[in-house]
Amino acid sequence: METLTPKKTLIDGSKLMIEALAQAGVDTFVAYPITPSNWMYKYAKERVPQFYAAPDEITTFQWMSGMSAAGRLPATSSAFPGIALMVESINMAYAMELPMVIIITQRLGPSTGSATTGAQGDLAILNGIISGGYPVPVFSPSGFDDIWSLSEKAVQTAVKFRTPVFLLTSKEMVMHQKSFDLNRLKPIDKVKRPKPKIEGTYLPYKADASLVPPFIPLGDDEHLVRITASTHDEAANIRKNDPEALANTRRLHDKFINRIDELTIYDLERQEGAEKLLITWGITTDAARDALAKLREMGKKIDLLVVKSLLPVSPKIYDILNQYPEIFIAEENLTGQLKEILFGHAPVKNVKQINKMGNMITPDEIIGAIV
Repeated sequence: METLTPKKTLIDGSKLMIEALAQAGVDTFVAYPITPSNWMYKYAKERVPQFYAAPDEITTFQWMSGMSAAGRLPATSSAFPGIALMVESINMAYAMELPMVIIITQRLGPSTGSATTGAQGDLAILNGIISGGYPVPVFSPSGFDDIWSLSEKAVQTAVKFRTPVFLLTSKEMVMHQKSFDLNRLKPIDKVKRPKPKIEGTYLPYKADASLVPPFIPLGDDEHLVRITASTHDEAANIRKNDPEALANTRRLHDKFINRIDELTIYDLERQEGAEKLLITWGITTDAARDALAKLREMGKKIDLLVVKSLLPVSPKIYDILNQYPEIFIAEENLTGQLKEILFGHAPVKNVKQINKMGNMITPDEIIGAIV
C-alpha cells in the first residue's frame, strides 16, 4: 500500500465542513450571520455555487424551503438563537419532506449565552423540535475527520430520506485552527439525484417499501407537483382525519425508525475485561480519549463509546449499554442532555454524570469522576 507524504495545513473545522458539504452536493447556502458560525457564512460565500444573505433567521429557512422545493440542495449554519426562530419553519420543511442540512454551532446558554463560549447545550431542543415528538436525524462530529465524513453523511441522508438533517457541532471545533493532514480525508462523491421514473399520475407523497416518496421539484415540465406542510394524503391534498392522511403522517416517523441502522454511527473502543463504560459525544471526545489512555496506563479497565448519530437513538446503543454494570456520561452541559435522552430524568444507580459548563471538561476531571 502506497504511503502518502503528509499534506499538513493549518485549518479550522468551518472550512472543512463547507468544503465537504459542497463536494457532497450542497449547491445553495442561505444564512444570517451569527457567532460562532460566522466563518461558515464566509467560506460558503466563497465555495458554494449559490449564496444568499438573508435579513433574518426566519427568512433564512423560508428561502431554504423554497430552494429545496425547487430542486436545489440547500444548507445553513446558525446557533441556538437562530434555531429558536427557525423552529416553525423547520417543522414545515419536515412535513413537506424537503432535503436540506442545518448546522448548529453550540454555545453556552441560556438566552444568547456567551457567543465565544462553546458548550453542548442544544441536543435537548433537537430531541423535541418536531411537534408530536417525531425524530429528525442529528449527527455530531467528534473531530476533523468526522466533520468531513459526517457532512457527507448529512447530505446523503437528506436526499435519501427526503428530510432536513442537523449537524451539531461547537465553537471550539469549527473556529479553532490546528495542523491537520489533508491526506486523511477520503474522497467524497457528489450525491446523485436522478429524476424518478413515474408511470401515470405523480403522487408526491406516495412511498414504496423505502417509506420515502420519490421527489420531483416544483415547476417540472412533465408532472404536476404539489407540496404542502398541512396534514395531507398521497396526492398532497389537505386532509384531517382521513385514514390515508394519518398513515402518511405516521410514515414520517417510521421512515427513520424502521431504517435506523442506516443512520447509526458510533465508535466503540473496547478493552478485554472492562466493566466500566465511558460515553461521550462531540467536543468532549478529545478529553475522553485522553482520559481513557491515562486510565488504562493506571491499570483501569474501561471502554469508550463515542456516539456520532445522536438522534434518533439506535437500539444498538442500548445493546452496548446493557453490557456494562457501571456507566459514565461526559458532556459539556449542566443537566446531562444525552443522559436524559438515554435514561430519562429519573436517577439510575449505575449511571453517573460528568458535567461542566463555562469551560471544557478536562481529562483529569473525567478521571477523577471515574476513579
